[in-house]
Amino acid sequence: MSRKEFFNKAADTWDDRFCTPTLSIFLEKLVLEFGLEAGQRILDVGTGTGVLIPYLSREVGPSGSVTALDFSENMVQVCKTKYSHLTNVTVQVGNIEEVVFPTETFDSVVCFGVFPHLENKEKALKNINHMLKPAGALIIAHALSSEELKIHHKNASASVCQDMLPEMSKMKQLLKKTGFTGISIKDEPGCYLCIARKLIVK
Repeated sequence: MSRKEFFNKAADTWDDRFCTPTLSIFLEKLVLEFGLEAGQRILDVGTGTGVLIPYLSREVGPSGSVTALDFSENMVQVCKTKYSHLTNVTVQVGNIEEVVFPTETFDSVVCFGVFPHLENKEKALKNINHMLKPAGALIIAHALSSEELKIHHKNASASVCQDMLPEMSKMKQLLKKTGFTGISIKDEPGCYLCIARKLIVK
């Protein structure tokens, strides 16, 4: 089963399995660390069923916008059903490794719970860099540490059992190679948060 098939199959039960009150409390605090501002344009990569959307939408307010992207048609359908009432949110099917929005479209790009699942991480990061405005923020986050994620995926379906976050030095190297600077990474039990900025080329 491919990754896409895995997530399409899981879409209908995803929220029942993972959207817990504990996660909601965690996300309330986590999104505040993203440094988002009212009026900004945000891309939510691998939005899934839209777990981050209420928090992102609230942070950017009615003058901002959230574009939610996922390669799983079924996940997108669930997400649209839940959040079609939010006027500052657009949900669409797309693969960050293939789709390129116009250059300098977004103030921030958020990858929550998705980065290990990207097949070509370098291509995805190059695309993200292209879409970000100068000094725009890339945010990679998880509700588990990199080690906890490794265990979690190892015990999951064969479709995702090899999906891991790069080791910290390799992650920094990959980010620098794809045009990011000011890299900070927090990797501790119950939280992974990497924030980097698009390098301004003078």
